[in-house]
Amino acid sequence: MIVQPPAPDGGGRRLVAADYAGAAESLAPRFLGKLLCREREGEITRLRLTETEAYSGETDSACHARFGKTERTKIMYRRGGFAYIYLCYGIHWLLNLVTGPEEFPAAVLVRGAGPYNGPGKLTKALGIDRDLNGEDLTLSGRLWLEDDGFRPAFCAAPRIGVAYAASADQARLWRFTVQ
Repeated sequence: MIVQPPAPDGGGRRLVAADYAGAAESLAPRFLGKLLCREREGEITRLRLTETEAYSGETDSACHARFGKTERTKIMYRRGGFAYIYLCYGIHWLLNLVTGPEEFPAAVLVRGAGPYNGPGKLTKALGIDRDLNGEDLTLSGRLWLEDDGFRPAFCAAPRIGVAYAASADQARLWRFTVQ
């Protein structure tokens, strides 16, 4: 990750495009411990990421991009550093961090942060919905990530909620949780 001075409001260094440029499966564990920042009505909430999950490319049968570029997935084809937010089961908005180079669809699902141990609980608590879909996390004043240097211990496990995917893709150890 690129080192920059801390943010003037007491947070950490804001992540820049280069911080999102790697492969989702490599970045997912590196995002653990980063601060998810959400500004609403002049107040900034910062929550430490505790669980992430990687999705990488059209050949990953668990990835939304497995069917190619669609209206829903077109944000995943941008360069890393954008928010990909979608509605799951018609009830929960889920936040993903787009990673990698432009035209390679990959993202890291934010599964938990702070006291919120589920991606739907997290987005509901922070007021994250389709209004933030496509937000540039490197420039936004509403949603971004910061690095204050904290590096937690973590474990890797198979992804969950992807029963539709090929068994090899279900078994990938691409879900990362702070210990």
